[in-house]
Amino acid sequence: MTQNQGWGSGHHGGWGGYPPPPTAKPGVIPLRPLGAGEIISGSFSTLGRYWKQLGGVFLAVHGIWLLIVVAAAGIAFAAVREHVAPVFDVTDGRAPDREHLTPILLAGATLLVLLVVLGITSLALSASLHQTVLRNAVLGRPVAFRALWRATWRRAPAVAGTVVLSGLIAAAPMLVVMAVWLPMTFAGAADDSPSGMVVLLPFLLILTMPLMVWLTTLFGLAPAAVVMEPAGPVTALRRSARLVKGDWWRVFGVTMLAGLIAGLVAWLIQLPFHLVALFTLIPAVSDMPEGGVPPVGALFLFVLLVLVGGIGGQLVQTGFMQLVSGLLYVDLRIRREGLAAELLRAVQAGPAAPVPSPSPVA
Repeated sequence: MTQNQGWGSGHHGGWGGYPPPPTAKPGVIPLRPLGAGEIISGSFSTLGRYWKQLGGVFLAVHGIWLLIVVAAAGIAFAAVREHVAPVFDVTDGRAPDREHLTPILLAGATLLVLLVVLGITSLALSASLHQTVLRNAVLGRPVAFRALWRATWRRAPAVAGTVVLSGLIAAAPMLVVMAVWLPMTFAGAADDSPSGMVVLLPFLLILTMPLMVWLTTLFGLAPAAVVMEPAGPVTALRRSARLVKGDWWRVFGVTMLAGLIAGLVAWLIQLPFHLVALFTLIPAVSDMPEGGVPPVGALFLFVLLVLVGGIGGQLVQTGFMQLVSGLLYVDLRIRREGLAAELLRAVQAGPAAPVPSPSPVA
């Protein structure tokens, strides 16, 4: 890769007909086809080397999200405050009046939509963040917080589109089942015989699981293609499918292994925070008079410790999985498109040279 070229999808051959040097490891991985262990260790190495940058952006984004959620919840509660008591303080068994219930349902639905949008955006930003860091980590180059912040937001919209499209495609079998099952269930309810359809639903959903897993794995490398090349959502999905084709079982196996490791590490990170939080709250609860409430300070410390442990576990778990996905993308391109030669040329350009700007996908 020259200084002005990027991680496009061109086929550049190998190392000019010669095998790559065995010690070519400028960053977190050697520049050759990777084994599962090297993908796992490379992901951990990336987290270890760039934890300050990753943690800084992650906390900044989630801090903004928290402020938005708190502000939205406060506004929603203020808007429906006068309707809360009539809905929840009904003592005579009557159903709440529609004039009071409707505003609360609308406020709740609005908050739910906001949470879904923020969740998708957060996932997109996290994927964009980790893939951007990985581009530097593979070349062994540092990355500043400000540059990482800008690059993360620049590719986040395309990553979000990719996440939504791949999620809809993977969920398509389940959506088809529901589209067929719901009308049949309503028709059975009209005939007073819906029980058979209710029992049938779990079996139908189980039948869709293999196809959903296959589709999820097939398109799992799309976020990496969005950031590395760069590519639009549709092009990235096609790139992922082409790269995974023929190596589906290997990609699936490495992803499952990484998921087990990430879950265990996240649990180990959260466990001490949860234990300290629990042992902090127990004395306050044991000294509490019957019918009383725990002290505000103890509750605050409990929630804070659980929140810190959860954020730390989520940062490692989600970030690790996205880095594994990115290294699978790099590995498949090294095996099929001679990407190692491009990466070595980028390294030879010198550490002072900027990280190459990705070129459009052919």
